[in-house]
Order: sequence, then C-alpha cells, then structure tokens
Amino acid sequence: MNDQSSTVSELKGMVKRFCEERDWDQFHSPKELAIGISTEANELLQIFRFKSDDQMRKMLSEPETRKAIGAELADVLYFVLRFAQMNGFDLSTELQEKIKENERRYPVERSRGSNRKYGERG
Repeated sequence: MNDQSSTVSELKGMVKRFCEERDWDQFHSPKELAIGISTEANELLQIFRFKSDDQMRKMLSEPETRKAIGAELADVLYFVLRFAQMNGFDLSTELQEKIKENERRYPVERSRGSNRKYGERG
C-alpha cells in the first residue's frame, strides 16, 4: 500500500478497523479528535522549532529524522482520517471545494510568488 495505490476510503477503513478492534469509538468525539489533530501537528512542528533552513534541509536528508517526521505526519493523518470517518466527511470533496475557494481568493495573477493572505495590502 502506498500513495499511488491507496484511496482515501481505504485509509479511512484501515483506521476504522484499527479503532473498532480496540473499542475506541467511545473516546473519539469530535472534540477529542480535533485535539488529537492539533497535538500531533504541534509534535511535528516541534521537530523544526528554532531550526534554520539549512538545518531543516539537513534533517530531511537524515534517515532517523525523516523517520520521526514521517511518524508525526502519520499521526496527523490518522486523526484527520478518523475525524472524517467518524463524522461523515468526504475528504476528497472537502479538499476540492477548498481549492476552488482558494482559487477565487488567490487568483494566479495577484498571488503568484506572494505569501500575503487574502485581504492583506501591500
């Protein structure tokens, strides 16, 4: 199973089976899953805290650090998939709609090469 051969539905099913086998549905309220997303995202961020661009590039080339980063990414994805699975969100549809919204907010002619948030002047 890899990114080329997996579907979001398959990933959601894998997470669902894992949790149901452990009787964890009772612990996975929307609030608890949102906390999990935030907590795991912050653990990913902690790896890069106070690092320069050069240090981060070096970290990403080191197998041990890449493994730690991959584990944190997997933790974030797990909670996102679980939240969507438990609460009936179709992530593909949600992402497509968000991209369309962002295309309106950030038209290429005004946004290319700029990191300004919509509505910011400059």
